[in-house]
Amino acid sequence: MTVSLSHVHVLVDDPDAALAFYRDTLGLELRNEVANDGFRWLTLTTPSQPEIEIVLSQPQAGRSPEDGEALAAMLAKGELPGVLFRTDDLDATFERVRAAGNAEILQEPTDQFWGVRDAAFRDPSGNMVRISQS
Repeated sequence: MTVSLSHVHVLVDDPDAALAFYRDTLGLELRNEVANDGFRWLTLTTPSQPEIEIVLSQPQAGRSPEDGEALAAMLAKGELPGVLFRTDDLDATFERVRAAGNAEILQEPTDQFWGVRDAAFRDPSGNMVRISQS
């Protein structure tokens, strides 16, 4: 028996702004875009791991209004779990994100005491995004 990761969900309040960040700024590839019941979700992959899809969806999609609003409030506060990426050139990736201007920079590339070198941002919806040097 084998188990492998196939999808990671990231909640976003504005799919277009999220697409601009994850596709245009980070370089992920749009795999699928689906509209359903007034909402839409997008799936993206990285060129180096096309078998793992990152699903961008809105908090209210497929949930009760109460649950959707609760998640939207947590998203607005930046309290949802973030996503971590690796890159082979952290400095170039950081400069690309900075130049795009569609993310809040939280930490410039830094050598961490636990042994990684990484940078941190908030995507347009407020999600924490960390990128480490591979």
